[in-house]
Amino acid sequence: MSMDCVFCRIIHGKEPSAKVYEDELVVAFLDINPINPGHTLVVPKRHVEYFDQLSDDEAVRMAIVVRRLAKAIIKAVKAHGYNILSNNGVVAGQRIPHLHIHIIPRFKGDGYRFLCKGKPANLSELSKIASKIRDKIIQLNLIK
Repeated sequence: MSMDCVFCRIIHGKEPSAKVYEDELVVAFLDINPINPGHTLVVPKRHVEYFDQLSDDEAVRMAIVVRRLAKAIIKAVKAHGYNILSNNGVVAGQRIPHLHIHIIPRFKGDGYRFLCKGKPANLSELSKIASKIRDKIIQLNLIK
């Protein structure tokens, strides 16, 4: 736990929050600056900054909780859809250095857009990058 981290303080009851779920690995609470009603943050109880720092058990639990909460949130606020996103690192837009996954209910005509415009790439460039990624998977023994 980092007492400098607002999410750690929420997890340990040192800051107020509107919690919607908690178990031994994960806490979920409403975002204090919601994009839409029901905007929820799902965070691991252990202080980590990036998704890839989670243990396999934490990652699986986070995914299960996000999936189940998304269903409950959408029904509770009668949303038409939802975004699930996580910014990992300052350059990706992360403002609080504790991993958090947003579940953002979406409504027709709500005016928010989260589309990033991609840059065209040719198959040769994609193949070179794919090869580098496959090499790192093997080198780092990431997937068995």
